[in-house]
Amino acid sequence: MDPSMGVNSITISVEGMTCSSCVWTIEQQIGKVNGVHHIKVSLEEKNATIIYDPKLQTPKTLQEAIDDMGFDAILHNPNPLPVLTDTVFLTLTASLAPPWDYIQSTLLKTKGVTDIKISPQQRTAVVTIIPSIVNANQIIELVPDLSLDIGTLEKKSGNCEDHSMAQAGEVMLKMKVEGMTCHSCTSAIEGKIGKLQGVQRIKVSLDNQEATIVYQPHLITVEEIKKQIEAVGFPAFIKKQPKCLKLGAIDVERLKNTPVKSSEGSQQRSPSYSNDSTATFIIDGMHCKSCVSNIESALSTLQYVSSIVVSLENRSAIVKYNASSVTPEALRKAIEAVSPGQYRVSIASEVKSTLNPPSSSCLQKIPLDIVSQPLTQETVINIDGMTCSSCVQSIEGVISKKAGVKSIRVSLAHSSGTVEYDPLLTSPETLREAIEDMGFNSTLSDTSPNEPLVVIAQPSSEMPLLTSINECYPKMMIPVHDHQETKISSKCYIQVTGMTCASCVANIERNLRREEGIHSVLVALMAGKAEVRYNPTVLQPPIIAEFIRELGFGASVIENADEGDGVLELVVRGMTCASCVHKIESTLTKLRGIFYCSVALATNKAHIKYDPEIIGPRDIIHTIESLGFEASLVKKDRSASHLDHKREIIQWRRSFLVSLFFCIPVMGLMIYMMIMDHHLATFHHNQNMSEEEMINIHSSMFLERQILPGLSIMNFLSFLLCVPVQFFGGWYFYIQAYKALKHKTANMDVLIVLATTIAFFYSLVILLVAMYERAKVNPITFFDTPPMLFVFIALGRWLEHIAKGKTSEALAKLISLQATEATIVNLDSDNILLSEEQVDVELVQRGDIIKVVPGGKIPVDGRVIEGHSMVDESLITGEAMPVAKKPGSTVIAGSINQNGSLLIRATHVGADTTLSQIVKLVEEAQTSKAPIQQFADKLSGYFVPFIVFVSIATLLVWIIIGFLNFEIVETYFPGYNRSISRTETIIRFAFQASITVLCIACPCSLGLATPTAVMVGTGVGAQNGILIKGGEPLEMAHKVNVVVFDKTGTITHGTPVVNQVKILVESNRMSRNKILAIVGTAESNSEHPLGAAVTKYCKQELDTETLGTCLDFQVVPGCGISCKVMNIEGLLRKNNWKIEENNIKNASLLQIDASNEQSSTSSSMNIDAQLSNVPNAQQYRVLIGNREWMIRNGLVINNDVDDSMIEHERKGRTAVLVAVDDELCGLIAIADTVKPEAELAVHILKSMGLEVVLMTGDNSKTARSIASQVGVTKVFAEVLPSHKVAKVKQLQEEGKRVAMVGDGINDSPALAMANVGIAIGTGTDVAIEAADVVLIRNDLLDVVASIDLSRKTVKRIRINFVFALIYNLVGIPIAAGVFMPIGLVLQPWMGSAAMAASSVSVVLSSLFLKLYRKPTYENYELHARSQIGQKSPSEISIHVGIDDTSRNSPKLGLLDRIVNYSRASINSLLSDKRSLNSIVTSEPDKHSLLVGDFREDDDTTL
Repeated sequence: MDPSMGVNSITISVEGMTCSSCVWTIEQQIGKVNGVHHIKVSLEEKNATIIYDPKLQTPKTLQEAIDDMGFDAILHNPNPLPVLTDTVFLTLTASLAPPWDYIQSTLLKTKGVTDIKISPQQRTAVVTIIPSIVNANQIIELVPDLSLDIGTLEKKSGNCEDHSMAQAGEVMLKMKVEGMTCHSCTSAIEGKIGKLQGVQRIKVSLDNQEATIVYQPHLITVEEIKKQIEAVGFPAFIKKQPKCLKLGAIDVERLKNTPVKSSEGSQQRSPSYSNDSTATFIIDGMHCKSCVSNIESALSTLQYVSSIVVSLENRSAIVKYNASSVTPEALRKAIEAVSPGQYRVSIASEVKSTLNPPSSSCLQKIPLDIVSQPLTQETVINIDGMTCSSCVQSIEGVISKKAGVKSIRVSLAHSSGTVEYDPLLTSPETLREAIEDMGFNSTLSDTSPNEPLVVIAQPSSEMPLLTSINECYPKMMIPVHDHQETKISSKCYIQVTGMTCASCVANIERNLRREEGIHSVLVALMAGKAEVRYNPTVLQPPIIAEFIRELGFGASVIENADEGDGVLELVVRGMTCASCVHKIESTLTKLRGIFYCSVALATNKAHIKYDPEIIGPRDIIHTIESLGFEASLVKKDRSASHLDHKREIIQWRRSFLVSLFFCIPVMGLMIYMMIMDHHLATFHHNQNMSEEEMINIHSSMFLERQILPGLSIMNFLSFLLCVPVQFFGGWYFYIQAYKALKHKTANMDVLIVLATTIAFFYSLVILLVAMYERAKVNPITFFDTPPMLFVFIALGRWLEHIAKGKTSEALAKLISLQATEATIVNLDSDNILLSEEQVDVELVQRGDIIKVVPGGKIPVDGRVIEGHSMVDESLITGEAMPVAKKPGSTVIAGSINQNGSLLIRATHVGADTTLSQIVKLVEEAQTSKAPIQQFADKLSGYFVPFIVFVSIATLLVWIIIGFLNFEIVETYFPGYNRSISRTETIIRFAFQASITVLCIACPCSLGLATPTAVMVGTGVGAQNGILIKGGEPLEMAHKVNVVVFDKTGTITHGTPVVNQVKILVESNRMSRNKILAIVGTAESNSEHPLGAAVTKYCKQELDTETLGTCLDFQVVPGCGISCKVMNIEGLLRKNNWKIEENNIKNASLLQIDASNEQSSTSSSMNIDAQLSNVPNAQQYRVLIGNREWMIRNGLVINNDVDDSMIEHERKGRTAVLVAVDDELCGLIAIADTVKPEAELAVHILKSMGLEVVLMTGDNSKTARSIASQVGVTKVFAEVLPSHKVAKVKQLQEEGKRVAMVGDGINDSPALAMANVGIAIGTGTDVAIEAADVVLIRNDLLDVVASIDLSRKTVKRIRINFVFALIYNLVGIPIAAGVFMPIGLVLQPWMGSAAMAASSVSVVLSSLFLKLYRKPTYENYELHARSQIGQKSPSEISIHVGIDDTSRNSPKLGLLDRIVNYSRASINSLLSDKRSLNSIVTSEPDKHSLLVGDFREDDDTTL
């Protein structure tokens, strides 16, 4: 049969099917289409497999037919697969011949019959059928007058049956494999053993530590398999004896029914059937013997290939095949499809050969379906806990979706479930655990046979054998759809260290992609992580890590690769009952790429885990919406509210206000009583009254009158006011104290709770006893203690939390930098825009194409696929210059696109973007930063137990004294009443003494010592332009011993400025001013910061706001610009006298040889005078750019100019060349200039004994140059934001306390990590928020001031502690009654007064800080003037990136060092007295303290 007459199969993905009725509709409609033999639609796989006649239909027409029905049909692979056909010979048995045309039409209408040839003379018919759809018996049923050609059948059937038995002669073997620890072990074994000749399938289970292998014993032995597993490094033992896979009765029957044909007939009618041909193929892309064996083993399994020989040396394959079944083109595609699918194959020659022996053609016609059918085993699981049929349904529903489960029947009556499963994909234990996870008790039944029968599942004729076709073909053809592809690719994550910039990323990605077996590589710089998709049969993660190590980076495999899973939280509206939940869960779990889905009806939320490479959030939302529900993202809180201390601030404020409200009247009462008592005492002293009279007068006072016997108005009011404070105001103290005691620690809270509770309950008990006894004298109570205590402490806590809450605003600011929306575009194959839509940035999926307009934020990390632009990445890198982006460049989320539209493909989305990683770094730094344990807390850790001990000791001592000598107690007990028993009096007295001890030892002043000083300190700082956030940084700053400065924007201004213009032509040919006018005009159209700097400089030099006209302006990113300039003559003429004056001023200022300048200006005037006579404005062709740009435009750069450029670059400047009318005429040096006060600040910090370090993302040349100007000797250059954090950590691990001074977002993680982060006020919001100290003025001398202020504040705090403790140390012994013998008795109100006095003195002491004055600029300068000197390059050590290997400059000889030293001395004598008023930043290098060669750095002419 001619191959073109063949039948093809195609698989089309169908989206939009919701239920089985959709499946039925498609099968009915498409099944009726002419030329379609068969169609099978799968709702789970979302595809349709169609067998059709290529003469009548094409894949495209079939796709359109499904599309027309309202479904989305996608053709992933337009190449159809050939389908095996078979030929049946039929003989007419009836005596009366029926009409042949009736037979022909009946058979051709039958599905599965592709062709029929009739020979009326011989009364035979040759029918071509598709054996997977129809068989000979069904045809005979259709036309009863026909019968199978018996002779042919008998002759051949035996032969065929034996053959199929041999085909099916596979053996299943179970082996115990020990020593496996992770999934890479299992994939290593599967990869190695799966490649062996004769091994059909292998599945290794890590949980059960076993391998299940299906192999062919005539090709490989058990011993060989065992040896190979041991060669991988794992001990292996045979668990179950190898066991032939048995065939069921159905299978044997089917084998007998396999249609066969008479070789005779075959040769008569269709001689091409048994033709054997040879074809030679050229194969590119083979690397080793493994490729050769891969191709040979893949093709030798094809039925129509009789032999294949592959040669690695000649890059060729010689294939013998049956020409009637397959074409060379199909074989070529089959070779190309062999894993890993990277071979390029071309047909070299094709030779027809002799006839085959008749039997072989019959054997080759036997369908391979039988062998490739999945195995099935059955197990019975006992299930307890089922109550109704809904339990049965839910178990069947969940378990039937598990991989490898064919069917499940659950019986409620027998409490058991029978599961048919594929032993290679799952095991009874896994299924039992799955049922347990659903909340039922399950056990494996002992009755289930130990050796379950392995059936080769055989589809019936109603359920055609399409699956088997799909399973056979991927091994030899291009995969039908993606599903097969993913089976041979695995994903791993590798931690990569040592990357410093985007070129490291590109280097790793480029080199890994070249390795065989690696499909894709994605490296995230900030996270230091590489995600690699690889072929596990070719290589394993440790080998990939080794490849990365060979490139010079550190690499280790991350074992728990779940990190790569996407997690999605959705709000689902419109659900009404449990069946809605089930519908959503079951639909989503069927989707490819969804690992887990849980929907909660009560909260309307869905939690989904998915593989972001296969499916994305938008697809999931669309799926839910297609079911008729509304789905939207759970709105993430973008404000980092969990760190803002809002709750604590509210609760302490409430506590403070409650306490204050009740405390004021209590204090009023207390003061009134104190005055009255004092008044009485003096009265008593003057009048010589007796004790009795005193008591009478005292009790007759209004507040001392008794409402009830024993209960005075004073005590009653105090009690009423104390209760709410004790239980509402103090509630949080109780909670904190309980937590502290639970952890076996004693802090301030414990002492406060102890003092207040004992005071409250003692007072209450005393009061109740007095009422019970109907006492005449009112007892002394301590109800005033709790309100006073709680007010002071709650105030301190409230202020403390307000300060802490400020820090988390940094995160909110950072998060707000993220773009909220993205414009996703759909492109066709030619990159033509089809549609675009705005989506929430959280819905962007990896691989999406996003459009970014000029001025727009880039929403996610990605790679440019179209467009050119400049992008401002200062956000991440901190460097001011925008970066040119072209197709292939990487872009960073949050950076700002400047002038061109870009199309980018998303590579990192969601939490993987660089910006999210910086947020994470800041978050971790803030949460991991251990707060300095307040000194008061530390003290109270010892103080609390000490006071409690003293208090108990006082109690015991007085009880003992009382019993031994009652007279002492009688004498000193103020409220002694003879009616009370002696024992009670002693105990009451002892209690009162011990309570007084607890009260006077009130930790109130201790609690105030720190907060008051901090409040005053921060206030004084704010008046001086230093904002300090809370007590921690204030306390910490005095301990700092290393100050780390960021370079850009901190030490330098952060914006480029022109340092020097060098004229390269004679002044009579073109004046300096003319060149400046041309250059300024040309650059005025540029958006590049360097261009802006040049324009600004030219405008200043020419003293004008308007420039000439610029035409044909073109930018080549990374190279330069070209344009035409005109209309500059008028400008020069008009401003000539101004410029003249300006030049003379500059010449005197910058010490340029005046004569030179004079000659140049006069000659320029002559030229201008001549030019002004020219009627037409002259046009100049201008080129401005780097070396490459000039060379590209055909200009020659001589050595002098090149040397000059190299010198500038060595100093960290950017050198730009200018050419006018194809002649080099100028060199402009541009650099970021150092702040005038930087050097002084560095010097003072060093004189304070601090180590100063410079850290920058810039290159080492620039860093060295800046460091030498400001006098820093240690520099870290080319450092990433994450490495800045690591660097700070590294310094901290050396035991140093680090202050970090920065201004950019890229500094924020390091600012948060440092012990003290200091941000320059002109910096970004995020840096300001992440820092602990903010300098409002852009002045580095404030760094010095902030450290100075911190030292003063801490000194003040220590003085406060002295005040607080003196009262306690003196008061406690008096309260305990130590000085009673000398008449020093402490009345309880005195205790309260002492307590108040200690608090007041602490507050006053803190207020002394208000007198702090910041040293002025002049003071600093006078102090430092004599000592500052320039650092020679040899003194500066540069460390590049994160490694700590310093690159020292070459050591200078003694003479050089003397010269350097003397230069520095001359410099300090020459430099003018600087004052802040005279700084004019536009005048280049006026304030530089470097002497160097003046001539080199200033405007001169060659």
